[in-house]
Amino acid sequence: MKKEPSGRRSVEVEVQVPGSPEEVWQAIATGPGVSAWFVPTEIEEREGGVITSHFGPGMDSSATITAWDPPHRFAADSPDLGPGAPTFVSEWFVEEHSAGGCAVRVIHSLVSESDAWDDQLTDVKAGWPRFFRILRLYLAHFRGERCSAFGVMGVAPEPESEAWDGFIRALGLTASAVGERCSANSAPAPLAGQVEWASEEDSPRQLLLRLDEPAPGIACLFPHAMGGQVYLTASFYLYGDEGRAAAERDEPLWQAWVNARFPLPGGAAGS
Repeated sequence: MKKEPSGRRSVEVEVQVPGSPEEVWQAIATGPGVSAWFVPTEIEEREGGVITSHFGPGMDSSATITAWDPPHRFAADSPDLGPGAPTFVSEWFVEEHSAGGCAVRVIHSLVSESDAWDDQLTDVKAGWPRFFRILRLYLAHFRGERCSAFGVMGVAPEPESEAWDGFIRALGLTASAVGERCSANSAPAPLAGQVEWASEEDSPRQLLLRLDEPAPGIACLFPHAMGGQVYLTASFYLYGDEGRAAAERDEPLWQAWVNARFPLPGGAAGS
């Protein structure tokens, strides 16, 4: 985290992606583009417009666009840190490389004389690598395609390592090395493709697949320990008409499967 004498505190994350600045801009600054690799999002594409991201039932986040310079930069202010909190500012940059492709850089910042909000910044920074891997895959293989996305979530007891291993076993996953073909033989619906990312030693657990079953797309599986429990998440991004049909068919099957094996507290459905 960078701390300045003015009280401004900031974190920065960057990813290298394929595509022209215009193509990359479509992926990070339009509702359909962002929804294809992040969470369902609507964007009013103008200064003064609103960005609304839907992280789950009752978990919407909104920000107001304060700068809009396609295809290079936009910025947005959000009050979502809570009552009395400083304004949370996000700045996005697209920088073209002479050798091809672009760098996408995001800077999150706030101004405060207190350290009380520092964890908010570091938590946001920690979440981007997972989504930026999905963004890179989307731009490399599915650029511009309409996405049908859904996700399911279950819960298991700690420790995280045992919960994750149990999740993988329950799915019947056959491989986890990068570059290998992977099939989930016990999944409630077809799930197979190439392993694009698998967690390494001392890195956050995650399995990222580029799918050919049930449709061309991406699946991201990961655990998150919180409050003495481990939340097990599977997010699916399926593309084109084939992806839309597969999402409509398979989402209820996945939801029933995870609810039966890894039920959320109180029997609530996953998101």
